[in-house]
Amino acid sequence: MNRKILLLSVFIQAVLFASAQKQQSLLFFKPDNPLIQYTGRIDFSNPQLPRFWQPGVYISFSFMGNNCEIILNDEVLWGNNHNYIELVVDGNEYRLQTKTKCDTISLVPYLKGKGKHTVVLCKNTEANIGYMELVGIRCPQLVKPAAKPKRKIEFIGNSITCGMGNDDSEIPCKTKNWYDQHNAWLSYGSITARTLKAQFHLSSVSGIGLMHSCCGHKIVMPQVFDNINMFGDTIAWNFARYQPDVVSVCLGQNDGVQDSATFCKNYVSFIRQLRKHYPTAKIILLTSPMADDKLRSFLRSSINEVRAKLMKEGEKKLFTHVFEKQYIAGCDAHPSKTEHKEIAAELTAVIKKIMKW
Repeated sequence: MNRKILLLSVFIQAVLFASAQKQQSLLFFKPDNPLIQYTGRIDFSNPQLPRFWQPGVYISFSFMGNNCEIILNDEVLWGNNHNYIELVVDGNEYRLQTKTKCDTISLVPYLKGKGKHTVVLCKNTEANIGYMELVGIRCPQLVKPAAKPKRKIEFIGNSITCGMGNDDSEIPCKTKNWYDQHNAWLSYGSITARTLKAQFHLSSVSGIGLMHSCCGHKIVMPQVFDNINMFGDTIAWNFARYQPDVVSVCLGQNDGVQDSATFCKNYVSFIRQLRKHYPTAKIILLTSPMADDKLRSFLRSSINEVRAKLMKEGEKKLFTHVFEKQYIAGCDAHPSKTEHKEIAAELTAVIKKIMKW
């Protein structure tokens, strides 16, 4: 055999052997592995395919080695809508989008060196874009992750809380799909929770209201709050799985200015509903960060009236906060990434004072 051909053959065999060894070094870890952490409203009826719809649901794990793959299913709702995710590797953030109904995401491009790595995968888009499922993780070795923060916060709201329109870093506003600028990881709630070293849930749906929703939605928040998917399913959420220390409610933008008595009656009813689920949580009623002067004035008086009424009934853990500034620099007059940071800073200070954190 020609010496050059022989050397080429040896080289190819060595490459194939190395590739095979690399593949053999990756073990498959099922989604129900106890070393994988889940935070958010997730349907575990099939523990081998945990399914989640809500924005801000996140999965965390740690592993040893220089290679790892995450396998995800995407519902691809409406035939072509692909979810965006935030991939956080060793503290570095990367914005990705699924491409098919089942994607294998290699972490190799995001790894720097061997040893232990920490990973967070967050659903950036909301329930209306469809569910996602974790199929499994392939890596050399899963290791025990850091313990979850003890503090827990829940953020109830609409598109603002979802993080809609806040991230035009890759796709400019008013181009391509309406959800291309969604970034729940960089929403005010997520930022607030990370600043306060707390777990978080984003219980939010774009367009939803307290008694009147926009954009043709027939649902309002009190109707869907008990569900895992707050946009469309009827799978009940088990509130025992997550008992927040503090809950913020940011509704009213889609309701607009309503009859005051009717609006307050609906709001009081919803807070009573929350209190049944969360008997010890402190609840903060917020005005809308997008509100103009007229709506801000209406919401200010409404939340103060709601608080006063409930306190007369014996409620002692209800608070209010008014956003005096209008945040509309993002897509479709929603808050931008920079403004979400400002909103988070304001809300962080409020929660710190209330919770003494």
